[in-house]
Amino acid sequence: MKFGKIMATAAAMVALASSGAMALPTGQIWIPSTDAKGFKEVTVNVINVARFSSKADAGANSYDVGVVAGVLPFEAVKMEIGVDYLTTGGKAGFEYADSHPFLFNAKLATAEDAGFKGMPSFAVGAYNLGTYDKPEVGLSTRQNITYGLVAKTLPVIGRVSAGGYIGAKRALANGTNTISSNMNSGIMASLDRSIPEISDKLWMAVDYMSGNNGNGQVGVGASWAFNKQVTVLAGLQVFNPFYKPTGGESLPGGKPAFTTQLFINF
Repeated sequence: MKFGKIMATAAAMVALASSGAMALPTGQIWIPSTDAKGFKEVTVNVINVARFSSKADAGANSYDVGVVAGVLPFEAVKMEIGVDYLTTGGKAGFEYADSHPFLFNAKLATAEDAGFKGMPSFAVGAYNLGTYDKPEVGLSTRQNITYGLVAKTLPVIGRVSAGGYIGAKRALANGTNTISSNMNSGIMASLDRSIPEISDKLWMAVDYMSGNNGNGQVGVGASWAFNKQVTVLAGLQVFNPFYKPTGGESLPGGKPAFTTQLFINF
């Protein structure tokens, strides 16, 4: 099948999948990447985010178990869909979110050099597609973040990725960043690289997401692949480091956190 026909078929499928809810796609430390699962590849994710502070405005710890699977039988274009079970473990103020913990995601991606030599990789997708939206209680899990990314691997430096996103204002509003402010869109960027100088099993990355909402952050971390089936990642996240509060409001996203991420591939 020609490349153009593959793209057309896959685009129709991702439009259908993105109409549901969502979770965490294949990514860097925090943001999505242009990687996607191949056909019938399945990964189970176990992700924890633990705050360094226990203060009331620190934000919630989170515990996530998810599954991502590849669903397109093509080499040039891949598509993955996923579902996550996300909870704060019963933190006060998050009862409504914890009672609706399922999120969904979908991604369509091309590899580098897929269409021609030197072509960058591309990805479009959606995540944090939730199932709960109740304005009367002031909570929505339907962040419905849609994004686009382009990436290119450069000699020595590694892979550079950049793109943008937009999400639902009501779900992403936080403190003084109300639905009338521009807090539901922003940029995504990352730099990632395997470190063969030390070991082929070691990978490191730094990523950034703007927007002054609960997802905005700078993350840095490293992973170790024990084998083809099991990888463990550890990282540091600082939420909205460039945010300038206008009063005494809490920082969107909360205090810095430590994340551990386990990936089991099938």
